[in-house]
Amino acid sequence: MFLRTVWNVKIDMNSRFFRVVKRSLSVLGRESVRDLASKDGELRVFLVAGEVSGDIIASRFMNSLERLSPIPVRFAGVGGLMMSRQGLNSLFPIEDIAVMGIWELLPHLSMFKLRLKETIESALTFRPHVVLTVDSKGFSFRFLKEIARYGEQRLASPQHFHYVAPSFWAWRGGEARLKGLSEFVDHMFCILPFEAEVCRSNGLAATFVGHPTLEDALELKINKCIVNEWKVQGDGEKFRKNYGISSESTIISLLPGSRLQEVTRMLSIFSRTMELLKNAFSELTAVIHVAPNMHVEEYIGKAVHEWPVSVVLVPGGSPCMRYNSFSASRLALCTSGTVAVELQLARLPCVVAYRAHLLTEWFIRYKAKIPYISLPNIILDSPIIPEALFEACTPSRLAPLLIDLMHDESLRWKQVSAAEKFLNLLHPLDRISGSPARSGHNLLEYTPSMIAASAVLNS
Repeated sequence: MFLRTVWNVKIDMNSRFFRVVKRSLSVLGRESVRDLASKDGELRVFLVAGEVSGDIIASRFMNSLERLSPIPVRFAGVGGLMMSRQGLNSLFPIEDIAVMGIWELLPHLSMFKLRLKETIESALTFRPHVVLTVDSKGFSFRFLKEIARYGEQRLASPQHFHYVAPSFWAWRGGEARLKGLSEFVDHMFCILPFEAEVCRSNGLAATFVGHPTLEDALELKINKCIVNEWKVQGDGEKFRKNYGISSESTIISLLPGSRLQEVTRMLSIFSRTMELLKNAFSELTAVIHVAPNMHVEEYIGKAVHEWPVSVVLVPGGSPCMRYNSFSASRLALCTSGTVAVELQLARLPCVVAYRAHLLTEWFIRYKAKIPYISLPNIILDSPIIPEALFEACTPSRLAPLLIDLMHDESLRWKQVSAAEKFLNLLHPLDRISGSPARSGHNLLEYTPSMIAASAVLNS
């Protein structure tokens, strides 16, 4: 039995080794993306984004690629509202695969498998020169594995790019898993400063493109919002006027997440927290930011009719409106995610909250090797932002954290003063003395999406 086990392990290791070697040889003998596209008269790009944040990243990549490419670009794949605005006709609604977690996925497994099969078949029919997947590693990596397997059977296969590296740094044994990614990923676009070097040391080509949230600042600068050194100042007075909120009302921004599973779990906690806070203020308004996800929009629209305080719903898709609301707010309560970076851009103090399925929470406790969940705390390795996680994420715990942050200027300043240091670490050129990004010239040429698009065209 022992010998059989060892033999099976050796066979598996050998098969993995030969798959990597075969793929490496095919990459070495592969024509460049430009050459292949030039022959066909168009650059065909197949994209997969499985959630709202990925939809935004991919839409910006699409825009940048079309601006840079000397050859007409044609897109196909899976995406959401923002990608559709760039011309993508999604195979199916992005909400069908926008599921995060281990146990949370189980009720959706049959739909997940069906959509995966459809995506693979569509990609093979489309015959892309480039495949780009964004985040959502559960769906993305299964898809890329299958595309790579089919590619081995043919002389030509597309180049595979994945945007947003898996958080290997957060999990025990995470770095060891990077070696297996080279079987089906040709190039990784990393959004954190330390990721690319670790990927490369594990045999995976990688580029640090910068954090995608920084493009909010650049887009808002174009739209005449006040932006200065990675700081966005929206128009709070305009926001109050537009929504009929009195100057006496204290505004708290609430960001319950972008996936239906997390919104249904977090919104009730946020509601009960507002119930505890309403007597502490003469007038309180909750501004709820609604992700552009049709299931989330429908759920929140129904749920707020029973809220204990005045509510304003801010639809997703408009960065200017989003940052105007941040400027009108005294503080924010958010579910862990990209939004913590946005709040740092706005210099809006916040509390981060997170709950998941009990078994998912147990898995995180067992496997995680870092003490924080919000990105500013992780990057700065310090509890800059208060976090209420798992069983500590209760209204009775959140309410005093928010009251302290509302009134204690030293706590507020701790977050505001850390923001510049944190954000400067998130741009690949902003940390280089004398770089164009640092000097402020041609900054739009160095956005994360432009860097990624340029890497694709030069591969």
